[in-house]
Amino acid sequence: MHTKVKICGITNLDDAFAAVDYGADSLGFVFFRGSPRSISYQDATYIIKKLPPFITTVGVFVDEKLRHVEKIVRQVSLDVIQFHGSETPELCSKCSRAVIKAIRVKSLQSLEPLVRYKDTVSAFLLDTFTPDALGGTGQVFNWDIAIYAKQFGNIILAGGLTPYNISEAVRRVQPYGVDVSSGIESSKGKKDHKKMGLFIENVKNALIRT
Repeated sequence: MHTKVKICGITNLDDAFAAVDYGADSLGFVFFRGSPRSISYQDATYIIKKLPPFITTVGVFVDEKLRHVEKIVRQVSLDVIQFHGSETPELCSKCSRAVIKAIRVKSLQSLEPLVRYKDTVSAFLLDTFTPDALGGTGQVFNWDIAIYAKQFGNIILAGGLTPYNISEAVRRVQPYGVDVSSGIESSKGKKDHKKMGLFIENVKNALIRT
């Protein structure tokens, strides 16, 4: 199985091109103003128009009105919608694109919402719960919980992933995909291309090395 790689928090063309060159499957653009990795709709549109074909673009939203989300999806030409807030299963089911629903994991009980969402989303992104941030914290959660979550649908593993722990993460969880942002940054919003390349290489090779 080929684990998909999503590089999230893209803020500039240089990082986007580097991610594509290294073999990323998808790029994430954060449209949440409270994030240090937030990007304007105009800049995201510019970057996406420059991308080669077959790269999946994901827009990350937090508790926005559906009408606004759909407007941005069309304007920016996004392929997938990722919800990181308290969006309901009903809202997810009304979206014009495939939906990834982020779940912040503290314990096994954090997976209880998956039952309600599993018929309305394409995948769950499991991130580490912290009381003062919605994501990008660089903290790892118990991967055994992610293994258990696979029964509910496609799992995208996030939270504290780095080039140095991703091989173990992929071997243990064997998720549909992995998502990285802060773990490959030189500063908030700027990627370290060496770390990015190593991260993607280690994902691709994780299930080959036994």
